[in-house]
Amino acid sequence: MKQRFRGYLPVVIDMETGGFNSATDAILEIAGTLMRMNEAGELVVHETHNYHVTPFEGANIEQAALDFTGIDPWHPFREAISEEEALKDLFSKVRKEMKDQGCIRAVLVGHNAHFDAGFLQAAVERCGLKRSPFHPFSHFDTATLSGLAYGQTVLAKACQEAGLEFSNSEAHAAAYDAEKTAELFCGIVNKWNALGGWTPPAETEEDEVEKGSEPFSSQSGDA
Repeated sequence: MKQRFRGYLPVVIDMETGGFNSATDAILEIAGTLMRMNEAGELVVHETHNYHVTPFEGANIEQAALDFTGIDPWHPFREAISEEEALKDLFSKVRKEMKDQGCIRAVLVGHNAHFDAGFLQAAVERCGLKRSPFHPFSHFDTATLSGLAYGQTVLAKACQEAGLEFSNSEAHAAAYDAEKTAELFCGIVNKWNALGGWTPPAETEEDEVEKGSEPFSSQSGDA
């Protein structure tokens, strides 16, 4: 994995929110999907972590957003947790995966990635979290990639073109959308590899020496 994306670990993030303004609108659900390379060198979905989130104090929630997602933020059985709890747990799991895969930083993958990245960064700042494992400005956007690969930018239509099942009744739940985005991303990466677009670089003596060493988690913005 560390060779495929220059030492960066792609992690799909999907958020369901109370509107479009990351500074003022609530995060209602966060999901993160991890991916791994199988023995054939194909990128595959590994696991998804999902969190129902309590709106932060003073958060704006548009009724139109609730009608669209079907989320009831005040449902008694929702078992929601704070933004800080959700992010700390997700970041812990991402850092562990980075270490396991020998990666130095995570990169957010999203469908219209700037949206999820904006809400993620706003929540990090609200919660006063000092160390995010995610690169501050580099993202992989599956809307752009699927536009190139399949001529479609809507998630449901892109999945259909890619031969992936997609349920409109299950859509707009963070965990479902994150997993479908991950499947779409894996499919595009694997298709590109099959066409000869990328092959693993030859292992060097330096790689052998670095095997087993803990990667340095740089805070640099260099992409």
